[in-house]
Amino acid sequence: MTPKIDIRGVSKSYGTDRGSVLALRAADLAIQDGEFVSIVGPSGCGKSTLLYVVGGFLSADGEVLVDGRPISGPGTDRGVVFQEYALFPWLTVRDNIMFGLNRRAIPQAERDQQADRLIGVIGLKGFEQRYPRELSGGMKQRVAIARTMACNPDILLLDEPFGALDSQTREVMQDELLRLWLDMRKTVLMITHDVSEAVYLSNRICVMSARPGQIVEEFKIELDRSQPREALFVSEAFNKIRNEVWLSVRKQALGNAGQNAA
Repeated sequence: MTPKIDIRGVSKSYGTDRGSVLALRAADLAIQDGEFVSIVGPSGCGKSTLLYVVGGFLSADGEVLVDGRPISGPGTDRGVVFQEYALFPWLTVRDNIMFGLNRRAIPQAERDQQADRLIGVIGLKGFEQRYPRELSGGMKQRVAIARTMACNPDILLLDEPFGALDSQTREVMQDELLRLWLDMRKTVLMITHDVSEAVYLSNRICVMSARPGQIVEEFKIELDRSQPREALFVSEAFNKIRNEVWLSVRKQALGNAGQNAA
């Protein structure tokens, strides 16, 4: 089966005042259609760099294929949700969501219907004419996700999408994302530093080594998604896999600390 996303030997260096820094080294990862894959790893290991290479925002050595074809830049097949909302402050909630739709050759009635549906999905009925400055952080991120989903991309690329939210709002947004994925089965690649979040949302977790980053371990997540969050988080199965992933990340972080000390 041809992977939806096929990352082959991707390496990326950055030039600095002190010379070149190798962020990624021959990273390989294959993601199948409909998978929700999270990447975790030590701080600064190149997780976001890899996501931006897949998104087509950064060039790199190696190859990234989508549906068997090399990518050459950003595309409508890949929707990106950033950590910092990235909404247009001069547009209302509805206009932000419709921004991509308005650039597609589809009837106005269909665009309106799609916007209305997504506003309902993200729970912002009654806020359609509000501007980003009038919204809470959680509301802004819901709008950002809806704007990405409006264009119906095959792939969602999420760069720590809930990292700037308070814990309560973060949980609400995690639940919303999980529900959307279970309903629509998009292919999702998410970067997160939160191991519990990765276990809760993903069906596969990849651990990245310390810089220069590469995938060093993978975990298959098989949990009963019909359970409420409260029951799932205290279950033996959840805590077992969370501890295994956390120990793997810790091993990479401590190994890097030892190398720096040496």
